[in-house]
Amino acid sequence: MLTATNLFLQYGDRILFNKVNLTIGNNDKVGLVGRNGAGKSTLMRILAGLQMPDDGKVSRPGSSTLNFLHQDIEIEKTKTVLEEALTAFSHLKDLEQEIEDTTQLLSDRTDYESTAYLELVQQLADVEERFRMLGGDQIQAKTELVLKGLGFVKEDFEKTIGTFSGGWQMRVELTKMLLKQPDFLFLDEPTNHLDIESIIWLEGYLSQYPGAVVVISHDKRFLDNICNRTIEIESGSVYDYKAAYSKYLVLKLDRMEKQEAAFRNQQRVIAQKERTITRFMAKASKTKMAQSMQKQLDKLERVEVDATDTTTMNLRFPPAPRSGQVVATLKGISKFYGPKKVLENIDFKIDRGDRIAFVGQNGQGKTTLARIIVDELQASNGQIELGHNVQIGYYAQDQAEALRSNLTLLENLEQEAPPELQPRLRAILGAFMFSGEDVHKKVSVLSGGERARLALAALLLKPFNLLVLDEPTNHLDMLSKEVLKKAIQEYDGTLITVSHDRDFLADMSNRTIEFRDHQLFEYLGDINFFLQKRALDDMRQVEMRDKQKNHQLAANSVSAAQIKFDHQERKRRQRALQNAEKEIERLESKMADMEKIMAATDFYSSDKAQQVMVDYGHLKTKLNTAMENWELAQAEWEEVEE
Repeated sequence: MLTATNLFLQYGDRILFNKVNLTIGNNDKVGLVGRNGAGKSTLMRILAGLQMPDDGKVSRPGSSTLNFLHQDIEIEKTKTVLEEALTAFSHLKDLEQEIEDTTQLLSDRTDYESTAYLELVQQLADVEERFRMLGGDQIQAKTELVLKGLGFVKEDFEKTIGTFSGGWQMRVELTKMLLKQPDFLFLDEPTNHLDIESIIWLEGYLSQYPGAVVVISHDKRFLDNICNRTIEIESGSVYDYKAAYSKYLVLKLDRMEKQEAAFRNQQRVIAQKERTITRFMAKASKTKMAQSMQKQLDKLERVEVDATDTTTMNLRFPPAPRSGQVVATLKGISKFYGPKKVLENIDFKIDRGDRIAFVGQNGQGKTTLARIIVDELQASNGQIELGHNVQIGYYAQDQAEALRSNLTLLENLEQEAPPELQPRLRAILGAFMFSGEDVHKKVSVLSGGERARLALAALLLKPFNLLVLDEPTNHLDMLSKEVLKKAIQEYDGTLITVSHDRDFLADMSNRTIEFRDHQLFEYLGDINFFLQKRALDDMRQVEMRDKQKNHQLAANSVSAAQIKFDHQERKRRQRALQNAEKEIERLESKMADMEKIMAATDFYSSDKAQQVMVDYGHLKTKLNTAMENWELAQAEWEEVEE
């Protein structure tokens, strides 16, 4: 058990923690939440013993172990991925070396009947038994399992760590911590560099983790799936809820409502007593009674309403200028980085009003294709054609880092804004929670969340009808993410979103594009539809493999996966079916129009014949995919109606 007692920490005039007390049990799964700047990472460092508070103490058993995954890691870059991951078992490696040394000693000796020889044999047996008891014979298998779960493939194991990006290096460090299995595992934003598949795998691993887990994350669904406690930091205090994140929101609202009701009731009682005291003080015969009542009132324990920071940005995208029906057409797009192939012969079309989500494992080309579409990156092969009057708004994954650090917030916007918007720049900054003298701060002193808000403000300075957002929720807290999601849902232009945040992507798109094996795979629905479709596909594959071995096991597997349908799930499935039907109607209508053109007597002698036939072939392929998606959506809807 880890215990923090009377923690106090002050920075200048600001009290970050005011006599904070909390306890973390041996098997607790804790989500540490709060606004950006509330002190989540600081509290985690104090609990881990990496930072000292001004007052108070943290204690845990001396025999317990603790590992802390933070954002600024230091890792050996010359080792291979597998070598570095295996350092998690350094204690077992020592035993393994002892076994090898003892075995070599025995092989060099011939005094088989001597006491010394027999003692050496017994020593080897003891060490081998201890090695097996600690799982030493499973080191390689365990390590490869975790590496694969976090997105590495077999070919990556022998590559040096220095050849990978910082995000992948973070995965190696996370692998080591999971393999070490400390009693207390502290994770600060572990999903920042993970794709959806790796996040889902990590959820399953952590939910079964044998020790305590404390995690900071802005991924609501991730917190819901692993945590049984939520500790909120706000205004120098902590509030402990024995619930996952979504339930915590309900409990917090209930607590605040009861607190405010108690405060209002007490204020009414106090006001009534003060009036009585004033009235009695005016009468000599009741002065003593009034004084007695005043003393009682002075001793009354006053109900206080906890300070709550609900300030957030005010974001609304401007109306989108009307573009042509076809926003962009990509033909034969390929992209290579040296010998590395990312995309191969991609055909892709974006229509006006499409709301598209790009998903898939990191490194599969999501950001690459987004950058090709917005003309920030040249394709190796193929061509892209933008439609009539297409104006692009682009939020890059590193957009916040691209701001001019040596300039102030206001100066950054002044360099980007057209003349007609110059008088409104302070108001725009105010809408993004930068008020008063904040506008004269240098960008270099801003936090990650503040930089992200400023980058979003800069996005609004020019009109656009194709909005491309690459990981827009990085560094945003929960409230800011909700504001951004609402603004995107109300945006009336064409949308492409690259994100690994499932809750953020839910109900955001009508087309989900999975990037896999250098190709695109389309699903006519949002991220939840995609995840269910992939899960069903995986289940079918497992059933096909196991069918001849054990029919009953497959049946039980399907039975265990039955879904309980709430109102929201019914609506989502109904909407998915309707979207699938509309897509089929749209494609069939387009094909019918093209068939009329192809039926003309002079069609095959015209210059456009070949292109029309190619487009017709693409439509036919899309129609086949749409029919498959409709069959899945229909099957899921029939499950609801059963």
